[in-house]
Amino acid sequence: MKFAALVAILAEDLEERAINSAKKAGAGGVTILDARGIGTKEKKTFFGLTYEGSQSVLLFVLERQLSVKVLKQITRDLNLKSSSKGVVFTLPLEHIAGIDMEQLERFESRIRDDI
Repeated sequence: MKFAALVAILAEDLEERAINSAKKAGAGGVTILDARGIGTKEKKTFFGLTYEGSQSVLLFVLERQLSVKVLKQITRDLNLKSSSKGVVFTLPLEHIAGIDMEQLERFESRIRDDI
């Protein structure tokens, strides 16, 4: 079975919507990381203090076909094609250990249903 890591880097206020979209598409668990980024535009300053908006990094380990479905769902629900509030991408995983057996059984069941 082939797996992929789906990474979503989003404005913090989109975190919950992205997780709900991913779950709607069939994703299970997610690892959430707090982040901050440096963009191409200069940051806003107020009385000499620089404002940097918070970001969230969502990391999902998914079966490869499901990762594409989740990516499309998040992109559609958060309107990422026309806004610059985030980026979503997948990376192939070659070696993996410690994946939840329940998640693995769901993947196997889904593949059997597709056959």
